[in-house]
Amino acid sequence: MPASPIRKLVPYAEAAKKRGTKVIHLNIGQPDIKTPEIALDAVRNHTIEVLAYSMTEGSETYRKKIAAYYAKNSIAVSADDIIVTTGGSEALSFVMGTIMDAEDEIIIPEPFYANYNGFATALGVKVVPIASSIESNFALPPIAEFEELITPKTKAILICNPGNPTGYLYSKEEIQQLAELVKKHNLFLVADEVYREFAYDGREHYSILREPGLEDRAIMVDSVSKRYSMCGARIGCLVSKNQEVIQTALKFAQARLSPPTFAQIASEAALDTPQSYFDAVSKEYVERRDLLVAELQKIEGVKVAVPQGAFYCVVELPVSNSDDFAQWLLEKFEMDGETVMVAPAAGFYATPGLGKNQIRIAYVLHKDQLIKAVHILAAALKEYNVQ
Repeated sequence: MPASPIRKLVPYAEAAKKRGTKVIHLNIGQPDIKTPEIALDAVRNHTIEVLAYSMTEGSETYRKKIAAYYAKNSIAVSADDIIVTTGGSEALSFVMGTIMDAEDEIIIPEPFYANYNGFATALGVKVVPIASSIESNFALPPIAEFEELITPKTKAILICNPGNPTGYLYSKEEIQQLAELVKKHNLFLVADEVYREFAYDGREHYSILREPGLEDRAIMVDSVSKRYSMCGARIGCLVSKNQEVIQTALKFAQARLSPPTFAQIASEAALDTPQSYFDAVSKEYVERRDLLVAELQKIEGVKVAVPQGAFYCVVELPVSNSDDFAQWLLEKFEMDGETVMVAPAAGFYATPGLGKNQIRIAYVLHKDQLIKAVHILAAALKEYNVQ
């Protein structure tokens, strides 16, 4: 199993904290936005006397409410098209187990969410990467390049939209190009859409489940983690109109019995969160993004992709090995008693050697903390490069 680039440096961060150094965490997408009170109150005010199993596919009331939420987003699905999972992570594992056997292949534009590698490894599935570039802001690679990678073992194409770690938001036209490709080659199109609410600058998120003619091939993965700042709830879902997919995934779900009951209660209540919450959160993330990008662009030798959604950006640094630099930041550098923790980007690629001079930054902290973090990063780069 590959180590997580997001979490593998935690021991060094903990050691730094024990030395008295404050660590500013830019490495993990744990928002500082408050969880909606309506979700927390649902748990606080429960009347449960026996904390029992729920249905394997998730409670019916919750699934019906999820379907109603999707309807508001122009996605027509029913409760029967949804399996509630223990986080989006479990949904992705179920998808790979459902549509692929050992040694089958899945094409994924890189850089991609690092745990896709882990899920694939656990299931014996081969990730076939297709590189996107910081020069193009990590836009979808040409469809002809996808087609060259398709073999008899290829079963699916997986995208994250908006992207983690890139923040790239796929256009309707790009989704339609992928849709035509998977129909042509009898593949599935899987989309991780957990950041749907976070699309910026007037752009619209276009779900694969909105694309006509893709009903039997589209599988969507979702989660409450980022949408409602409920990462610890570990509630997600798998959504598809293909009932053979749903019934097969249900067998994987039965093996783990059921998703957590209290977390479903909180997640069901969270669906009543008013739009004003998302408007405020989106505005805050746009301000953080603009500030972060502007500050990073002031550092000599740094290149940054401008995110169009989510709350991550990939940053190219004037270093040869960002893994070494990230560890050095925690072990040997501080400025006024503080340092920063970043996620080396090589772990977000499947192609060896790519991303070695890049990091992922999650702009999930208050703006004053982001400014301070970039100033520390700038000072660290100067010192690191004169060693």
